[in-house]
Amino acid sequence: QVQLVESGGGLVQAGGSLRLSCAASGIIFRDNAAGWYRQAPGKQRELVARIFTGGSTNYADSVKGRFAISRDNAKNTVYLQMNSLKQEDTAVYYCHAGLVTSRGIYDYWGQGTQVTVSS
Repeated sequence: QVQLVESGGGLVQAGGSLRLSCAASGIIFRDNAAGWYRQAPGKQRELVARIFTGGSTNYADSVKGRFAISRDNAKNTVYLQMNSLKQEDTAVYYCHAGLVTSRGIYDYWGQGTQVTVSS
């Protein structure tokens, strides 16, 4: 059974930093793509950042240069370092993993962690 457990959200002032963590069981991040998505009130869930098996990454334009996704293979954990936070970054952040099997790709989500950026 795949479980993704996020932590690290909270309240921070604009310009501050937070680091989100996503610890996985039942899936090996090193062998599968992983990412962070976010959903603000009244908006659709959107991709923030992804990291692929080879270590390559991509980011939403809105966070490029401010956020960094990384992976610790030994801890089977994916991180999202968020710097220079803006009020518009306020959202629930979700960890995502795509498990690749011979029968297709299965999507797994964490429970979400709230990030609130105040002025």
